[in-house]
Amino acid sequence: MSDQSMFAPLLPSDHLPPKSDRDDQEHAPEPHVILTVEHDGVQHQLSNGDHMGTHISEVDDNPYAFLGANRFDMPGSTTVDPFRNNTPTVEGVYEWLKIVVCLPITLVRLVLFGLALMVGYLATRTALLGWKDRSSPMPKWRTRLMCITRMSARTILFSFGYQWIRRKGKPAPREIAPVVVSNHVSYIDPIFFFYELFPTIVASESHDSMPFVGTIIRAMQVIYVNRFSPTSRKHAINEIKRKASCDQFPRVLLFPEGTTTNGRSIISFQLGAFIPGYPIQPVIVRYPHVHFDQSWGNVSLAMLMFRMFTQFHNFMEVEYLPVITPHENRKESAARLAQRTGHAVATALNVVQTSHSYGDVLLLSKALEANQENPSLYLVEMAGIEAEFHLSSLEAVDFLDVFLSMNPDSRGQVEIHHFLKVLRLKPSTLSEKIFGFIDVQKSGKITFKQFLVGSAHVLKQPLFYQACESAFTACDGDGKNCILEKEFGDSLMLSIPGLSNNEMGELFTLFDIDCDGKISKDDFIGCLRRYPLLIALFSPCVLQQICP
Repeated sequence: MSDQSMFAPLLPSDHLPPKSDRDDQEHAPEPHVILTVEHDGVQHQLSNGDHMGTHISEVDDNPYAFLGANRFDMPGSTTVDPFRNNTPTVEGVYEWLKIVVCLPITLVRLVLFGLALMVGYLATRTALLGWKDRSSPMPKWRTRLMCITRMSARTILFSFGYQWIRRKGKPAPREIAPVVVSNHVSYIDPIFFFYELFPTIVASESHDSMPFVGTIIRAMQVIYVNRFSPTSRKHAINEIKRKASCDQFPRVLLFPEGTTTNGRSIISFQLGAFIPGYPIQPVIVRYPHVHFDQSWGNVSLAMLMFRMFTQFHNFMEVEYLPVITPHENRKESAARLAQRTGHAVATALNVVQTSHSYGDVLLLSKALEANQENPSLYLVEMAGIEAEFHLSSLEAVDFLDVFLSMNPDSRGQVEIHHFLKVLRLKPSTLSEKIFGFIDVQKSGKITFKQFLVGSAHVLKQPLFYQACESAFTACDGDGKNCILEKEFGDSLMLSIPGLSNNEMGELFTLFDIDCDGKISKDDFIGCLRRYPLLIALFSPCVLQQICP
C-alpha cells in the first residue's frame, strides 16, 4: 500500500477510472483531480487537468471532508460521578451534636497523631541515616527499625478513629504474588498498607517533597513516576519488574486507578502494574458509613481530617482477593490482565467499572476553579477518549479551557452565538456547518464532551498537520515564512465572503499568538492545535495547494 498523502481522501475508490484506463495512465505526469467545493452557497470547481469532468453532486455539509474526516459518533456516557464525596459538608443535628461531644476527644487525638508522626519520622530518619545504596534492598537491621514507624502508622489510624479494622482473607506470600493492587478511596489506604505490608509503592514525584511523608515513603524504596512523562513511566515499569522479581525487596503495591474515588465505582486501570506480567493479588478497601463519607472527593484534606477526628469510630474493611495469575499458555496482554483484575475488584465491591481516569480529575479540578455550578458535567470518561483519539489529559484540559470561555449554561451547554464569539467567527454558512459538525444531536447546543470529541476527531486526522502546512504555505504568498494581515484576509475571503475588516482583524489577532503583527508558522500551527475546528476556514487554500 502506498503512503497516505493529501490525495487519499480526495480520490475514493468509487471515483477511480476502470483498471484498463488506469493502466493507460500509468505514466501520466500527474493524477487528474476534479473537485467541486461549496462555500457559503458558492460552488468552486478545482481541477489540475484541462478536460472538463462531470460535475460532482452537491457537497455534504461536512466542512472537514477535505481532511477525510467523516461524521463521528459520540461515545456512550454515564451519569456516574466516581469522585463525588456524598457528605462534603456537615449536615443534620446528629452530626453537629456528635462534633460538639467529640471536640475534647479530638484534642486528645490530635496530640496522639502528632506524637505518632514525630516518633515515626525520627525512627525513619534513623533507619535511613548513612544509607547510600538506595537501589538495593534495605538491610535487615534498618528494616527492623522501620517496625517502629509501622507501629506509629497504626497509632495514626487509631487517632483518626479506626480503633479496629475488619479484615477478610489473608495476604498471599510474596513469592506467590509479588504485586498487590488495590482500589483507592482515601489517604487512609496507604497508611494502612504501610502498617500491614510495608510494601514498595509507586508514587508521584511530588510526594518526595512533602514534610514527614516524603521521608517515610523514601524508606519504602518508593518508585517515583511522573504520569505525564513517557520516559518516567517506562522507567517506573522497569523498576516494578526489577523489584517484583527479587525476593529481597518488599512486594510492590500499586493503586492502578491512579487517583482516589468515592468507592461506589472503580475507574479504568492504568497498565503499569500489569505490564511486567507477574501474579497479582487484588485487595479491596471499603469504608461503610451512614452519616460521613470518608472518601477523598470534592472535600479539602483539612475538612476530611476534622470530620474523621470528630467521629466516635470510623469503619474500614479490607478484603484480600484470590491471586490472579497471567495465562502463560497464551502470553496474556497487560490490557487483558488489567481487565480481569478490574472485573474481580468490581465484582467483589459489587460496583461498576467506568472509563473515567485521572484525566477526569484534572477536568473536574478545572471546572471547580471556574466556579461551574455542576462540575460533574465536564467528566468525559477520559480513558475511552484517550484510547480512541490518542488525546492526552493535558490536551483535554486545554480544550475545556476553551469551552469554559464560551460561557456554558447551568446544564453545561453552549449555544452557537457563544461558540462563534470565542472562535471569532461571524454567522455564515460555513460557521453554521462547523457548529453543526459537533452538534451531533442537532439540538442547537453543544456539550463539552461533544466539543472535545469533535475537536479531537479533527485534530487527530492523519492529514491534519499536512493540511496546516499547506494552508500556511498558501497564505504566505510571497514566501516570507510569515503571514501579514492582508494576506490572511485575502485567504479567509475564499471561505467566508463578505468578511469585514474588523472580523478579519479579530481572527488575525487570534492567530497572532505572540502579538508581533504577523503570523509565524509556529503561531499558525499553534492556534490550529488549540482551535482545530478552524482548519475548515482554510479548505480552499489547502485544495488549491493540491490542485493548483
